[in-house]
Amino acid sequence: MQVRINKLQELLAAAQIEALYVTNPENRYYLSGFTGTDGALLVCRDKTFLLTDFRYLEQAKDESPGMTIIEVKDSYAEALASILAENKISSLGCEGEHLAYNQFLMLKDKLVNLEIKEKSGLVEKLRLTKYDDEIKNIAEAVRLAEQAFEKVLPIIKPGVSEREVALQLEYSMRCMGADGAAFDIIVASGPRSALPHGVASTRKLREGDLVTLDFGAVYHGYHSDITRTVVIGEPGPKQQEIYYIVLEAQMRAIEAIRSGRRASDVDRIARDVIAAKGYGERFGHGTGHGLGLSIHENPRLSSKDDTVLRQGMIVTVEPGIYLPDWGGVRIEDTVVVEESGCKVLTGIPKDKLINLLNLS
Repeated sequence: MQVRINKLQELLAAAQIEALYVTNPENRYYLSGFTGTDGALLVCRDKTFLLTDFRYLEQAKDESPGMTIIEVKDSYAEALASILAENKISSLGCEGEHLAYNQFLMLKDKLVNLEIKEKSGLVEKLRLTKYDDEIKNIAEAVRLAEQAFEKVLPIIKPGVSEREVALQLEYSMRCMGADGAAFDIIVASGPRSALPHGVASTRKLREGDLVTLDFGAVYHGYHSDITRTVVIGEPGPKQQEIYYIVLEAQMRAIEAIRSGRRASDVDRIARDVIAAKGYGERFGHGTGHGLGLSIHENPRLSSKDDTVLRQGMIVTVEPGIYLPDWGGVRIEDTVVVEESGCKVLTGIPKDKLINLLNLS
């Protein structure tokens, strides 16, 4: 953790602040390892303070050794004001995207002679590239989600509701050791598979349905994200056509990922494959996104993101085609960017459209 703190401290001078008040829970965990539900960090140029209340003092000492633990007795604003005064700090950065307005007003009231600057994104900049322990946690989150998927496949059959499938997926992930589901599990069947974010409904599966399952696990705070599209019965010609177009787009994008490539270039490669087949207007979202302590992080594999990919970044690759009143297909894997390519963490087969009625 100290390496991460040191890197953040190096950014403070360039950001023209003497300290950063960290209130985003994911950033707090990233920098301190503290898992309590109430707390904040004050990262100064040579010191770091973890502020929390009585309930979490022993936990903070155990999870965040080396940090100065401050008990908050009245308010975070008062505790912060005391620390800043003692350390003669005159300029403070805050995470405006995560600091509630009423909390900001309290800070302004208590820190009368101190300049407060909005400095969101400093910790997120560090989180772009993952350390080895983070990659291992994400890989384990992928493994848990994959095992749950394999366990649930046999129950995906006519008469079962989308919600039942989603519930069994989450239950299986938790039984295997996951902290929980990474997000509301998507199980979208038949015409509903044309909904990119078709969260599981009460609709019962029918023979002939395409079924898109988008799911992930959380392990030690880190997320996985996987999508597979299957069919209940023998796939029809159009189902096969759409599936293999999406698969080609996804494979081309994965082949293009390497350190030095722009995120927007990867998006364009996937999008060009789908557009060339006449379905460009039916692929309306980005090709992928970063993930880690959040399910959606930077960089984004999008035409609007020119981030240069670097070794250690982790992104999803998830092109799709969605046809209203018919259905849709999406295929998604999680990959680690490497110097000369990428490592695919997801191992669930995708080379063909799986007929669930033919499972052996």
